[in-house]
Order: sequence, then C-alpha cells, then structure tokens
Amino acid sequence: MEYMSAREAADKWGISQRRVAVLCSENRINKAQMLGNMWVIPISAQKPIDARSIRYNKTDGKKVKPFLKWAGGKGQLLSEIEKYYPFENGITKYAEPFVGGGAVLFDILSKYNLKEIYISDINAELINTYQIIKDNIDELIKLLAVMQNEFVPLCTDNRRAYYLSKRERFNNLKINGNESVNIEKAALMIFLNKTCFNGLYRVNKKGLFNVPMGSYKNPMICDEANLQAVSEKLQNVTIVCGDYRKSADFIDKNTFVYFDPPYRPITDTASFTAYTENLFNDGEQIELAGFVDEMHKKGARVVISNSDPKNSNTEDDFFDNIYSAHKIKRVEATRMINCNSEARGKIKELLISNF
Repeated sequence: MEYMSAREAADKWGISQRRVAVLCSENRINKAQMLGNMWVIPISAQKPIDARSIRYNKTDGKKVKPFLKWAGGKGQLLSEIEKYYPFENGITKYAEPFVGGGAVLFDILSKYNLKEIYISDINAELINTYQIIKDNIDELIKLLAVMQNEFVPLCTDNRRAYYLSKRERFNNLKINGNESVNIEKAALMIFLNKTCFNGLYRVNKKGLFNVPMGSYKNPMICDEANLQAVSEKLQNVTIVCGDYRKSADFIDKNTFVYFDPPYRPITDTASFTAYTENLFNDGEQIELAGFVDEMHKKGARVVISNSDPKNSNTEDDFFDNIYSAHKIKRVEATRMINCNSEARGKIKELLISNF
C-alpha cells in the first residue's frame, strides 16, 4: 500500500496539516499510522466528513457576505484564514476586535452556530451601521432604496453633484448629529461606500470623509436580500464601538480571536488607506502584540494578520521580532487600493497564530 505524508494529505484535501493530525489521532482516517514522529496516510484514503461543520453549521443554510466594500478586506485570504478555524474541543466563542468589513465574521456566521460572538471597531460610523442593520433593518432598506432609485438614472455630472451633497450631509451628521439621525447616517455610510472610489473609507484631520466619487455603471446601493440576511445573523452578536482592549473581558480559553489591525504601511504613501482619525503606528502595533500575549495566557486561540514589511525591505524584521513567540506564515495577496492600476499586484501578507 502506498502512503502520503500529513502535509501531502493537507494539500490534497485543502485543510491544515494540524487538522490532518487531529483526524488521524481520532482514528477517523482508515489505516493511518504513526511512522516515527509523523503520521502517514494511505494515498487512497478519502477526506473524512468534517464533524465540526456538522456540529456547528446553522440549519437555515443562509450565506451572508459583507455589506460594505472595505480597504484591506480579507475576502481574498479567507481560504488561508479558514484553515485556522478551531471550532472544536470547547472553542464556542468568536471575537473580532477590528471588524472592518467583516469578511471573516460573515464567513464564520455562514458556517457555524457559535455560543457567543463579539465584534468591535474604533470607527464609530462603521459600528453604527452594523448596529442599525441589526436593529432597524426595514427603515434602513427604505432609505437605501430611495437613494438607489435617485442616483442610478443620473448622468455622470448629476451623479457627482448628488454624491457630493450626500457626502456633505454625512459629514454634517458625523460632526453635529445625535442618536436620532443614526439610521440616516448608516444609510449614507452604505451609499457612499458603494459609490466612492474603491470603497475606501478615509477621513481628513478634521474627521471629515473626503473620498471622491468612483466610476460605477450600475452600483448596487440597496442589496435588500443580503442586508436582511446580515440582520438575522447579527441578532446574537455583541457589537461594540471602541478600542480592541475592550474585548479582554469577553475573551477566554473558549474563544477564537482574529485581529486585523490597520496594516503597517509598506511604503511612504500607503497611509492613504487609513480609515480612522487615529493613526496605528509602530508603538500601537507593539502594544497589540503585548495584548495578544495576554490573551494567549488566557488560553484563547489567536490569529493576527498584517502587512509583510519584507515586501519593500528584506531586512525589516519588525513583526518577526514582536511576534517571535508565535508562528508566522507568509501568504500571497493582491494589493487592491491604489490610484495607479499598474501598482496593484501580488504581495506577501502575514498570518500570525499562537497555535
């Protein structure tokens, strides 16, 4: 009988090598055996049905996707990140303290029925939008439908005038508004995201959203079906506006935590993609690494993503140093946010884990 290694089985089945080892240790792969200190598996062996999915999968079968386009969104890395999902052996909670567009969140919500989920972000307008989708979905959809019907038929010049008027209204509510305008503010957030350049959320030093209009022939401003599905999935999610440190009380040994902080710029101009009024500099990155160590001591399973400084300087060991106690994997991604399409291309990003 011919055999393959655990790594070869992992590549063949599209799962992690550690997952193959777990399946072998649980006697779920027929005729798998230990050879020295490694598992070997018959080449003819079939991938076992994933009991984790059977245990945690929601019965409604509804798939949800991010309701915003988001700079730095993790949709393209999901196939890598999902290899770390540890929803077994008591891991029944999920925390995402830099939720952003929520690509990982919605992937998990689509696949697993977890006991508790916590999301947060320091971007108040983003968190307001999550909260309104959770609590006031019908009113939100009505406003978005009006905007879509008004905006789409317009010529380019009139679209630009309409866009600028909505951007001015959004900034006015952002600076001077109160809770009574939260639904309108959420609708404007989605409208601007769907019609601005590259779905970018950028503010100036005064905190005003200043992204120009993008070029879209027929933007989907009101995706009613997905918004309704997202609203349903968010009903059991705790939504918090604030610093990642607020998640400390939620996180315990039963929690999988994904940290996706603002990326460390790999070029001098990369900060163009900054999306809050607060910079996340090297000092903040080091503080986050310390917080990760604290959560590691609690027994949480943690994954962190960030840019790889070695894309521009092979001698830059910043993340290798601050996360030296953890495992660092370099994965390929595509740089999407750039005014110059020729500057977009394949780069390396980091996935850091404590397990």
